[in-house]
Amino acid sequence: MKIDLHTHSYYSDGVLSPKEIVEKAVIAKCIFLSLTDHDSIKGLFEASEHSKCFNLEFINGVEVSAKFNSQSIHIVGLGINPEERTLKEGLKKNNKLRIDRAKKISEDLFEVGIEKAYEKASAISKTKYITRTHFAQMLIQEKICTNMSSVFKRYMTGKKPGSVKVEWASSEDVINWIHKAGGIAILAHPLRYKMTLTKLKKLVSSLKILGLDGIEIANSFSRFEDIKIAKLIADENELLYSSGSDYHGWPNQTNALGGVPEYHLGRKSVINYLR
Repeated sequence: MKIDLHTHSYYSDGVLSPKEIVEKAVIAKCIFLSLTDHDSIKGLFEASEHSKCFNLEFINGVEVSAKFNSQSIHIVGLGINPEERTLKEGLKKNNKLRIDRAKKISEDLFEVGIEKAYEKASAISKTKYITRTHFAQMLIQEKICTNMSSVFKRYMTGKKPGSVKVEWASSEDVINWIHKAGGIAILAHPLRYKMTLTKLKKLVSSLKILGLDGIEIANSFSRFEDIKIAKLIADENELLYSSGSDYHGWPNQTNALGGVPEYHLGRKSVINYLR
């Protein structure tokens, strides 16, 4: 059984429409799919309606930016009611922070000689939603960088030009938004955060106390050893297992929708909980 519970459309930093995401999932022979755009629920109705044309069970989702102490993290909400007021208001605040960040990134890039960065990044986006990914793709198109890896080595991380810290909502607030919307809260790609295993375990156990329901144990970048570690951390905290490709659709990215390594989620699968 193939499932993909972490995908992005052009309503955040992906390339495809929600309808096209659904069709990609069908081609990949997925049985369950969730669209989890960054701080956005705008594509859920389109994806949900189009899923009804196929033998595909669609799960409403969102990937919310959050803060835990000084660490920025992403928490996926699965099985949410996108019309719930608290969640919508929280996402609105996060999107205001995103707009402010995009303008500041553009200002920073201008100071190192990259002109009209905001306008050029906006031209790449199919919506008004401008993310770091759009700036990264712009830098590649302008031949300033060769790939995504080189973008983040030279820009937008640490103390480099375009690195803008954002005071996202607290992890506790984000988990509460998701729960109020009837969803379950999942820590996205835990092994991609730049921290030691000891610190990661402390992060997960702390989030568990705040109400975290599960962690993403596999995505397209996961090795067998990564999945093993993530499962161990989930088991230590009695958390559910989730998985997803983190698909965006850019031609210079290798992750494929439905391309998560084959393994058995078993009784701890979020699917069993959401059914």
